[in-house]
Amino acid sequence: MVVVFVLVALLVVTGVVAANWYLWRRLFRDTTRGPGPVRRAGAVLIAGGWLLAVGALVAERAGAPFWLQRTLAWPGFLWLALALYLLLATLATEPLRPVLRRLLPARAPEPAPAPDGQLPAAQAPAHEARSADEPSAHEPPSTTEPSPAAEPSPAAEPVLGRVPLPAVGTQSGSGRLAVGEAKTAAAGPDDGDEAPPAPGRPVPPAHAASPSPRDLPSRRLFVSRVVAGGTAAVALGTVGHGTYGVLRGPRVKRVTVPLAKLSRAAHGFRIAVVSDVHLGPVLGRGFAQKVVDTVNATQPDLIAVVGDLVDGSVKDLGPAAAPLAGLRARHGAYFVTGNHEYFSGAEQWVEEVRRLGLHPLENARTELPAFDLAGVNDVRGESEGQGPDFERALGDRDTARACVLLAHQPVQIHEAVRHGVDLQLSGHTHGGQLWPGSLLAAAANPTVAGLERYGDTQLYVSRGAGAWGPPTRVGAPSDITVVQLASKQA
Repeated sequence: MVVVFVLVALLVVTGVVAANWYLWRRLFRDTTRGPGPVRRAGAVLIAGGWLLAVGALVAERAGAPFWLQRTLAWPGFLWLALALYLLLATLATEPLRPVLRRLLPARAPEPAPAPDGQLPAAQAPAHEARSADEPSAHEPPSTTEPSPAAEPSPAAEPVLGRVPLPAVGTQSGSGRLAVGEAKTAAAGPDDGDEAPPAPGRPVPPAHAASPSPRDLPSRRLFVSRVVAGGTAAVALGTVGHGTYGVLRGPRVKRVTVPLAKLSRAAHGFRIAVVSDVHLGPVLGRGFAQKVVDTVNATQPDLIAVVGDLVDGSVKDLGPAAAPLAGLRARHGAYFVTGNHEYFSGAEQWVEEVRRLGLHPLENARTELPAFDLAGVNDVRGESEGQGPDFERALGDRDTARACVLLAHQPVQIHEAVRHGVDLQLSGHTHGGQLWPGSLLAAAANPTVAGLERYGDTQLYVSRGAGAWGPPTRVGAPSDITVVQLASKQA
């Protein structure tokens, strides 16, 4: 068993490392010409993000000082969501890369390098592109009279006057001008030219040099930069929108559920289902107040808090949970544990919610005027000897009365069916929270979200009011569901 666990752990670590190397390659290595600060910054960003994420998870589970949990939680948990969508977006753009490279025009060919490291003729400065018969700046000016054949024709004189040649020599001690300066001076100021520069000053080129092809990105580099920029924008936008959806608070969802055994007098009875609030280092007192205000605005007949209320101890999160004392319903508010309560001290939280005015149902049942309301502990409690006990909660009830069961995990539906429950209210799945997490949630739960029937028992699963880990939801908006019971006799 230990060997299997180690092998699975190694596979997971290898997969995570490979995925992050792939991200670094596509986002940083492929978008740069060579090693440099951008590649190093990318490596630091990715490695640092994962260090913060692991630190946040360990700090929460180990009960680290609450200030440290809060410091690590925001950047660490948000990095988990961002890394997921960077990976998905990058993978999705792989088929686009060859298509874009074919559609874009080819890069201009680079000039062949000149021998001995000299610049090509196209890139040579203007003062180097003179005729072969023009003397070098290092050669003394010739004293021989030029032959008539070498003299410029009159038709060429205006051109020479309009385009002054740059100086290629210096003034000698005897006051003679080099050849380039002599020709410029010969043109004269009356030819419409600017005055020649002072001797020894560089002359700017007549035309600005065009960019070298070597200065332009290659087609592959250009495509990599465009795709990486688009990928980052999509991932950041997705995480930003999903985080805003959580922080603004859950939306109200309404579902009507007909029950065959429900009396006519209870037709229209409203139950506000609140699950997976996950108060903790990220979602605190302000978020709890939003949940309370949203629930109270629906004016329910009963409130059912079906687990995963907190991620932390009463000592750290007692003030954050304090607004729950303001929940109002005609028949009260009830609470059952979720798996996260057993990570946070379930017994202490049961006492705390009782102090806040909620009624814990620990494998217990209460008889309301219209139906029986029962609750069972979460299956995680089995590790502490406090697991679900359906027989204790439902064994001696009157089966002629309708029964509504509060149970955190949807997998508990099978026991509910065996005990003749009419409706089970659950949470736990978050609806997947981060797509494609819904695929994983569907593999582990009979119902991910919504209402389904199992024999004579109906199961309703809420997506939850908050979020665990990243305060982000994509494809699974948070909700508080008002379940309205309908009597078939009405």
